[in-house]
Amino acid sequence: MNLAHNLELSAFFFPDRPALRQNGHQLTYGELNDQAGRVATGLIKMGIKPGDHVGLCAPNSIEWVTFYFGVLKVGATAVTLSGALTGDELTTLVNHAKPRIIFAAETKLKDLEGLRGSGGLEQVICRDGDMDLEHLIKTGSVPFKATERDRGDTAAILYTGGTTGIPKGVMLSHEGMIFSSHSIAGYERSTQNDLSLCFLPFNHVFGQIHIMNTSIHCAGCLELLPAFDMDQVLELMEQGRVTKFFAVPTVFIRLLRQKDLEKRLGQLRYCFSAAASLAKEIVREWKERTGITISESYGMTEVMPVTFNHYYPERHVIGSVGHPIPGVEVQIRDLSGNILEEGQDGEICIRGRNVMNAYLENPEATREALLENGWLRSGDIGYIDPDGYLFIVDRLKDLIITGGENVYPREVEEVLYAWPEVEECAIVGLPDKEWGERVCACVVPKAGNTLSMAELKDFLKNHLSGFKIPKEYIVKDELPKSPTGKILKREIRKQLLEADKR
Repeated sequence: MNLAHNLELSAFFFPDRPALRQNGHQLTYGELNDQAGRVATGLIKMGIKPGDHVGLCAPNSIEWVTFYFGVLKVGATAVTLSGALTGDELTTLVNHAKPRIIFAAETKLKDLEGLRGSGGLEQVICRDGDMDLEHLIKTGSVPFKATERDRGDTAAILYTGGTTGIPKGVMLSHEGMIFSSHSIAGYERSTQNDLSLCFLPFNHVFGQIHIMNTSIHCAGCLELLPAFDMDQVLELMEQGRVTKFFAVPTVFIRLLRQKDLEKRLGQLRYCFSAAASLAKEIVREWKERTGITISESYGMTEVMPVTFNHYYPERHVIGSVGHPIPGVEVQIRDLSGNILEEGQDGEICIRGRNVMNAYLENPEATREALLENGWLRSGDIGYIDPDGYLFIVDRLKDLIITGGENVYPREVEEVLYAWPEVEECAIVGLPDKEWGERVCACVVPKAGNTLSMAELKDFLKNHLSGFKIPKEYIVKDELPKSPTGKILKREIRKQLLEADKR
């Protein structure tokens, strides 16, 4: 078994179909498979063996995908690092993952030069590095068929900071990643005629598995952008070059500002949001204006996907993340591990073939996350309704306890998003001498709007219990976000705590 078989099968059945497009350049499936094979044989000549760690630290590109599948074909493990890493961050992760070779953006060369030998790094593939990718491809040869691996062998390592901010290397197996891409393709009814747009980073599970690997699995065409660009996205849509659109909530909010959005969608048939919870009001407004339901699923780097909402559009339930996908089990448990009944809030626990192997070199974190018999603790609070739909209440670590009462930030955020002047918001808990924690709302107003706090507070009083209503309101121009667009609550809380000290 090898995740790269997905590429080889697509190249066998559709060698002349476009696989990747970027800036007017196109690579067919036959060409992509050929070049990945040359990368693989080139890496073998450099001494890379099955199981070795090989890194990628660069923005999305055709070259990134080519190198990635070359690594997989060897049977090596792809360590995918964010192209946005700073010097210290990069040093920490390279020393932790110990890749023998790394494909990198040339801007990372100076930082990587100092890491040779210390963490096992031998060579850097980039312009002005030990060798550039073009030369590596020329040293290789074809045909080359992917090396067979055990189904449980690690295919890729993705780093996640989670809610703690401490990166953990998530080890994902060939079987798990194949299962994930196959499941997603089925739920999205993907075909070789689909044109998917990707501007989300490939080092993230959303970009790498949900978008890129799934597109390759079904032989669709992947249009690449280095980052979200409103004008480029709308231009590609108008040209009919996008049938499937993937984004985070922030992007859908920005697109809804476009007055002529409905006229610029072209051949778009499918929309999907991930990486953060999508407010119900955004789902409703998007459906009303475009006629397209924004699908969602539940998952995380450690296991993805868990649920889907929904294969049948008419069964889509706003606010839910849908039903568990076939082959994945979901239980709601209390903190003692007891299984709870329908409708009761508890920690979401998951079992399936797509659950991670472990956290790299972190047995303590692995023991905390992986329970007996293959169950994974998600760290998320949720409940299952009588129809089997899963609802996410909040992150366990985001829970605010104020005056002895539990406040789930997402519940308050949903109400705030229903207020027409609010563009984005985040609820965090801050230390309070009287209440233990106080509920604090950080709000970004819609462009051209001034928030009336008196009216907003009255609105909240009509929709929330008194202890859930924020005691503090902070208006901001923008909220800190991760490269994938997820609002970073830990950073917001840190900034507010530092401001309190001053």
